[in-house]
Amino acid sequence: MPHNTEVGKYFVQNFGCRATQADGAALESQLSAKGLEAVSERVRADLVVLNTCTVTSSADDDVRQTIRRVHRENPGARILVTGCYAQRAPHELAGLPGVEWVVGNSHKTRIAELVTIGQENASPAAEQEAEACPTPYHGNIHVGDIFAQREFLSAPVEDAAGDRTRPNLKIQDGCNNRCSFCIIPFVRGASRSAPAEQVIQQVRALAGRYREVVLSGINLGRWGREAGGGLRLAGLLRRLLAETEIERLRLSSVEPMDFSDDLLGLMAGSPRIAPHVHAPLQSGCDRILRRMHRKYRPRHYADRVLKARAWMPDAAIGADVMVGFPGETGADFEENRQFIEGLPFTYLHVFTYSERPGTPAAGHPGAVPMPVRKERNRILRELAARKNLAFRQNMLGRTLSAVTLQEAGVALTANYLKVALARERIPNQIAEVRIGGTTRDGLREA
Repeated sequence: MPHNTEVGKYFVQNFGCRATQADGAALESQLSAKGLEAVSERVRADLVVLNTCTVTSSADDDVRQTIRRVHRENPGARILVTGCYAQRAPHELAGLPGVEWVVGNSHKTRIAELVTIGQENASPAAEQEAEACPTPYHGNIHVGDIFAQREFLSAPVEDAAGDRTRPNLKIQDGCNNRCSFCIIPFVRGASRSAPAEQVIQQVRALAGRYREVVLSGINLGRWGREAGGGLRLAGLLRRLLAETEIERLRLSSVEPMDFSDDLLGLMAGSPRIAPHVHAPLQSGCDRILRRMHRKYRPRHYADRVLKARAWMPDAAIGADVMVGFPGETGADFEENRQFIEGLPFTYLHVFTYSERPGTPAAGHPGAVPMPVRKERNRILRELAARKNLAFRQNMLGRTLSAVTLQEAGVALTANYLKVALARERIPNQIAEVRIGGTTRDGLREA
């Protein structure tokens, strides 16, 4: 079946992190502004946009499988692949069935113009841009040098994505760190920040429609750190609290050493900032942290987490942890496990190391056998589950502030726990919820 020549209905599917989710929401706004209609199912769309992740090989696999599935289910759809995988390896994607465009992060803000070329609302500038881009494969490849980008590219987010009640607002992109396992700086570019006035304006607009806004970024704690920038993340939060009516701000992932005393103190002192600390750990083993080129030692990390717990006794405290890094011995893993056991985490995101072409770690000796990696992953997941259950049980009999979600009968507490409500409530409201019990992975209202 030939592709539809006109694009009237679109579907955006996001893979990966909160920053990608925020990019997808901005992209939906751009497409809608061009007169296209969002649909809730891929099979109904003329245009399917896959906004990809490439942090692991399994993330790449998911994207390729999804492309084949979309083409099988809706062979007439025009498929556009964008995001981090598109930036890293566009030629791997361009020849897959149904793919008409591959657009890297370098060109992501031009997608709405690109897909409407030849339609009534396409602009001459977009046509000139398309003609300037190389098209050596089946799909038009639009990928440039991501490190040439010095401005913050993401368009404003006008609506929430996902559960439709907690918009992710990306205020920072890129990363200047060079962790030996990570491909992300090479697909996102250098660290750059959204201007403070733009962030304030966007949060002010979102506050009229939503109770909670999640501030996200690739390296969020580096917001405002570019040369000449005077304001830091804590200063931005103070301005948002003073100059907008948003009821709750939540920070996504922040590197541990960016959780300064100033930032933690502000979080602890303001009921309008969610008591939620997510600080990537990667490993609690000093030797492995050094091989990873991480910029802190376990004692530094522990200092930040213990201070967060002391100042916010009920806070959610989470971390990203990696197992199976090249050269990780059984003793290294046990050091990591004991370190995690001794800290007040309430949840973990446990990742199995995945070789990423082009990263230093991919060439390191001492590859850990995959069965060993998986077993170490299982051990840490079970440890995290025990810690999470203890945290949830400590909430019994308490009254917690929660935002009601689009998902019927469910709310999310300020300290990042899902609550099954005793009665349905209007979505997108802040509610006081008395906790009567636990569920398999959350809480239950009394």
